[in-house]
Amino acid sequence: MKLSFKYILNQFLSTNLSIFFVLFSIVSMIFFIQLAKLTSSIEISLLDFIKLYSFMLPRILIFTLPISFFIALSLALYRLSRENESIVLFTLGFSPKLLAKFFLKISTLVSAFMLFIALVMIPIVFELQDNFVDYKKTQVKFNYKIGEFGQKFLEWMIFIQKKDNDKYENIVMYHPKRKDKDKEQLIIAKEASLHRNEDNFAFDLLNGKMYNFENDESLFVGDFEKLTINTKFSNELMQIRKFYEYWNDLNTNKHKAKEFVIYTTIALFPLASTLFALSFGIVTYRYEKGIIYVGMFLVISIYFGLLTIFHKPPILAVLLIFLSTFLASIIYFKKTILKRY
Repeated sequence: MKLSFKYILNQFLSTNLSIFFVLFSIVSMIFFIQLAKLTSSIEISLLDFIKLYSFMLPRILIFTLPISFFIALSLALYRLSRENESIVLFTLGFSPKLLAKFFLKISTLVSAFMLFIALVMIPIVFELQDNFVDYKKTQVKFNYKIGEFGQKFLEWMIFIQKKDNDKYENIVMYHPKRKDKDKEQLIIAKEASLHRNEDNFAFDLLNGKMYNFENDESLFVGDFEKLTINTKFSNELMQIRKFYEYWNDLNTNKHKAKEFVIYTTIALFPLASTLFALSFGIVTYRYEKGIIYVGMFLVISIYFGLLTIFHKPPILAVLLIFLSTFLASIIYFKKTILKRY
């Protein structure tokens, strides 16, 4: 019996590794695009890029390992059925119930590991990533070409008409509105100078005007003799909150609630879908081809559709989505497998 478990496990692991690396590569490419946008306003080295990528690894694992587990388990068992190996195992006394218990134990361990990543590691790497990006913004080099549009200084678009040594003349700075709390602003200054310290990056604008734009109308704020745009790095940014502090506003913060539901529910997907995988993979191939591909698509699409729709209250949403899927898999497994084998 131990040899049978070992053989089935080897078949599953070989399939899982190949699918996992394919999904990991695809999701990594998506996150690389996000990294490119993230680093558009900061200057980083290759080592810094690798560090930023390492901060995204927990999220990449969340979106790849649970899905690859389900697909690999379904395909591995289906391949055994297609080659009539599963029938031989059942003939020798190896029951689907034993197989279900075996893979439920494995999926429980995988889901527990994914929950640790979702609830502990992801909040920590979010803090590390934000601190790293904020720090890099203070280290930006002021190296802009004269007379060119489209250049970026922190969150501002900047245009400089003339430079004389360390003095800049005729500067135009524009701050677009990206969030609800942001203001659309325009600054026009005749002169500017730059000051750089270890933890400070200050751009002093002299003799200028500032405009705010609200509701598509311009609002003149006033003239100024000196205006400093300061990127001083606060020591508070180096402090990393405890992972449980990250979830403190779970019930009041809509974005945080959605994050919690998505990451936690995906982490539980291996356990919730194990019996579905067994039901799709175990078939009598001579008489039936099964619905493995349609079944996998339906389970993934329905499960992930539910977690993107429902996120309030977050803990209750996670429990309902997981338990309803798990109970549905038990019922389906009993009707399609246990009654026949």
